Amino acid sequence: MQNARILAIAALSAFATLGAQAAELNGNLYGTDFEAKVQSVRNRTDVRAEGQRALPQFARGPVADHAAAAASTQERPAVRNEGAVAARAHRIALGELS
Repeated sequence: MQNARILAIAALSAFATLGAQAAELNGNLYGTDFEAKVQSVRNRTDVRAEGQRALPQFARGPVADHAAAAASTQERPAVRNEGAVAARAHRIALGELS
């Protein structure tokens, strides 16, 4: 009985994997040949030159000086003590409880 159950599960999983591997008639499995349908209008050297020109400005957003923007009215030890009191009173969210 146990062997029949294992064989039935194996057969079912084999059919499921065959269905997952279905592709178009031209052999395009999961859209892997989408590059073949794209025609480039620029040559490689132009694209590389444009990338080199854009590199210095890449991922440079506005630089914010957070310390200058937030003027504190309390001293550091007072803030640290308030944080310790809040942690002991369980008013600060921790881990997945937040």
